Amino acid sequence: MNSNTAMGFTYTIDVIQDGVVVDSETVHNLMPTEGLNHTLSVLLAGGAQAATWYVGLFEANYTPVAGDTAATFPASATETTTYTEATRVAFVPGTISGGAVTNSASRAEFTSNSNKTVYGAFLSSASGKGATSGVLLSAAKFATSKTFDSGSIIRVTVGFTTSSS
Repeated sequence: MNSNTAMGFTYTIDVIQDGVVVDSETVHNLMPTEGLNHTLSVLLAGGAQAATWYVGLFEANYTPVAGDTAATFPASATETTTYTEATRVAFVPGTISGGAVTNSASRAEFTSNSNKTVYGAFLSSASGKGATSGVLLSAAKFATSKTFDSGSIIRVTVGFTTSSS
């Protein structure tokens, strides 16, 4: 029996200025070893699941690697913390169907309070801006950097898909 199984996240990023979407793209993620191990632990070995996952942004021109962890990623990727929300924004999943789920009904939105360039997004189990605890589940570098000027919004739709063939 031959079977191919795949799972992973996609991130759709919209940059909104003055109420208008001025840039949008969808990118696929990297699930670092820490995220893969956590997933397997929860699914198959009785590991503790995270009650909530949080979306974050990063501003270094950094490409995520398999060895990234929640402890190292905020510094390696230079987490963006100059947004008005008090913490990383909660990932609120919708209904799971067909082996997939998204937060499209409650997308993560970040409102900039400083001019920045943003290069990617990630999912972590810790809510604090710059937190180095918890689990890094996923990270993705955008194909092109995003201008995140003061007052603009970055809206992130995160989707998780599994497939088996």
